[in-house]
Amino acid sequence: MQWVTRDFVHLDRVASPWLIKRFIDPDAVFVFMPWGQEARRPADAIPFALPGAEIGPHDADGSTFAKLLVKYQLDDPGLHALARIIQAGIDYVLENEHPKTAELQTALGLLAISEGTMLLEDEDAAIIARSLPVYDALYAYLTAHELARSKGEPLPAHDGLGPTRPTRYLRALLTEAGKRG
Repeated sequence: MQWVTRDFVHLDRVASPWLIKRFIDPDAVFVFMPWGQEARRPADAIPFALPGAEIGPHDADGSTFAKLLVKYQLDDPGLHALARIIQAGIDYVLENEHPKTAELQTALGLLAISEGTMLLEDEDAAIIARSLPVYDALYAYLTAHELARSKGEPLPAHDGLGPTRPTRYLRALLTEAGKRG
């Protein structure tokens, strides 16, 4: 299916295509309309993050990413953690909110990656393609830590072995939950 949004994708409009490709429509193809020309979008494409669309742009009702979670009933703690990070990034950009939480600190890193990717690539499809592995990794991290938190167990200590023991533990949690290839 075709999905359509504005060009110059950034943060929420990069995370949303990742969510669509990974959890809603694996065969999704994205079309990017220049700002101000949204009315010329393909009639058969599903609009997202466009004014007036059912899945509208980020606003007082939340990010486009969060709206997709609700519409497609994606009740996954890792995805909801990612939605909070994206919202924190939006709040930072729009309200100049400074890092006070781990979510906002993560959002700032994601913003830097998003903006850096925009500088490296001219085409929105290339920006999304470069960003997919970043969001895959962040989702794995958030999901693994949500799984560990739900077990109420602390992560294993490093014991002088660097990240070996915690990483093995988190990988095992992801594997048990069917979230790791």
